[in-house]
Parts: sequence; C-alpha cells; structure tokens
Amino acid sequence: MKVEPVEFLKGALEIYSVSGEEKAVAEYLVQGMKTLGYAKTWIDEAGNARGEIGTGPLQVVLLGHIDTVPGVVPVRLEGDKLYGRGAVDAKGPFVTFVLACTGLSAEVLRRMTLHLVGAVEEEAPTSKGARFVTDKLRPNFVVIGEPSSWDAITLGYKGRLVVKVKREKDLFHSAHFEPNAGEELLAYFSSVKAWAEAMNVGQGPFGGVQYDLRDFKMAQVDAKSVAEMTLGLRLPPRLLPEQAEAHLRAYASPAFELSFFGAEIPYVGPKDTALTRALRVAIRQSGGEPVFKYKTGTADMNVVAPHWCVPMVAYGPGDSQLDHTPNEHVLVPEFLKAIEVLRGGLERLSQSTVKR
Repeated sequence: MKVEPVEFLKGALEIYSVSGEEKAVAEYLVQGMKTLGYAKTWIDEAGNARGEIGTGPLQVVLLGHIDTVPGVVPVRLEGDKLYGRGAVDAKGPFVTFVLACTGLSAEVLRRMTLHLVGAVEEEAPTSKGARFVTDKLRPNFVVIGEPSSWDAITLGYKGRLVVKVKREKDLFHSAHFEPNAGEELLAYFSSVKAWAEAMNVGQGPFGGVQYDLRDFKMAQVDAKSVAEMTLGLRLPPRLLPEQAEAHLRAYASPAFELSFFGAEIPYVGPKDTALTRALRVAIRQSGGEPVFKYKTGTADMNVVAPHWCVPMVAYGPGDSQLDHTPNEHVLVPEFLKAIEVLRGGLERLSQSTVKR
C-alpha cells in the first residue's frame, strides 16, 4: 500500500514528542511501516520505533531520532515549506529513511536487510534509544538520520563534555577585600575560556574547542555563599573527553566541587567507503554535486560509533541551522529528493560484499 510522503511526515510532526514522551509518535511510525509492507515492525523495550525489511546478508542500520526539543512550531504547509517541530531535527530524516526503503526492488531486498531505528531521547543526555541497540545489531553499514541537505553527506561530529562546578564559602562583610564564591567561579570560567581560545589558534570551526556558559547562580545558604555554574564544551577530534576533563581540573581550585557528565567521543569517518561512494553516485544521478560536511554539534553517531566500527555517515533533508528554532521547516522538494537519493544509494550499496 502506498503512503503519501508529505502527509506521512506531516502526521508525524503533528504528534508532540519531546524527549521522554515519544510513545505516540513511535506508534504512528510503526503503523506507517506496517502499512508500507515492512516484514517486521514493533516498539522495543526502550521505546524505539523499529522496522525491518529485506532478507539479505548485508546488514544496514538506518538510525534516526524521533524526539524533539521542547517548543511548538505550528504544523502547516506554506508553499514548498513544511513547518513543524522535528521537520528538520529529526523526524524528517527518519521518515525519509522509512520511505526510501520501501521503494527498493525485490532483488535488492534479497541482498540486504535494513534495520530501521526511530530512536528515543537523542535530544536528552541519555541517548537512551541509540544506546539500547548498540549490542543488539551488527551492521555492515550505518546511516544516521540528521539534516545534511539532500546533496551532502556528514562524516563527523564533535564530541562533548559538560561540567558542573560548585563553590561554597563562608560569608564575610562586603568591605573585606576578597572574592566571593561567584567571583571565584567567574575567574575560573575566564581561565577555561583563555585555554580554549589558545587551543583554537590556527583551527577552523570543526577543529576548535567551543565553550558555553549554560547556567550560573548564586545563593546564601545559612552562613555560606554558594555559587554554581554549568559549562559545556564541544570537542574536536584531537581532544577526547578525558583529556578535556584533565584540563578543566587543572584550572580549578581545590575548593571547587566538579562533576562531569554528557561525555561523547568525537567521530570522523573516512571519505572513501562503499557507503560514501554509493551516496555520491546517487546524488549525482539526481542532479546534485555531493559535498562532505563536518558538524560542530553531537548526534547519535557519537554514541554508536565506538560500538559499530563500520562505515557510517549522517544523511537527511533539511538545513541544520533551523534545528531547535521557531522557524523550523523542511523544503518539500528537498525532502522528496532525499528519499530518491537514499533509495538510489541503498540500491548501489546492495552490490557490496559482506565482510565480517
């Protein structure tokens, strides 16, 4: 049975699915895959929307996330633009996966098995959906559903580290010449900023360390001044989370309480693999000139790459600069072109030799 692509995506966008509340959209997507003829569809124990199609030895995982950040973007079609939270990040790419796989020939599906994973909680620090499947699937190739634009292939994402810093200090009269707890944390932030900027000399956006002050607050608790700060880092491939943590500890006063979380390893994949070649050919066949991209954010690619040491890219329609914005939308022609490209790429990829 056929499903109208734009209406199918529009239906997914109309279902609110902030991280932790993906059940309804997972049910919608599973039903859609069932209608489209997937051999197996289900919601797994983590809450992921799952589908399988094909019977061949070549194992391909197409993993995209179906949760969104909070906030409502009214779903509407205005000319070529389909608006809605998740249109770009990343229901649009996952629906692209679902539709691309259904147009493959019987011959292709005898050569490969396609595993669709609509992952939950990607927008949360847990990455629950992606982590759940890392030990349950053994792919030969992986495509991550993130916006790249229809004629581009994403090869890498920066890593991440978040630190929460706390300082408690006895109260003293303001006439006393001594920095209070908040001022000490601000001085620490200045030191971290100077370190990052020194690391960034001669580096481009993907090679530099990005920092952002996510939260800062002060309070008086009994006879103490208490200050807390949360600082986030985006890490280039040359800097692993444990190395960044060592630098952050070195600049911190022994009186500080530091807690680290959200660590993700940076990932950069090779340009020349059977997967990249298949997608590049498909982009050219659809009238485009393929380009490679490297993203300064993080994605489920960072989560699964340490477990699946196979060729991996991120692909999907949309402009990533619209992620999380009140203007989030995908161009319908681009969405349809991405389905065409991915289907063509999978057809070519099916001719690859399975290696274990």
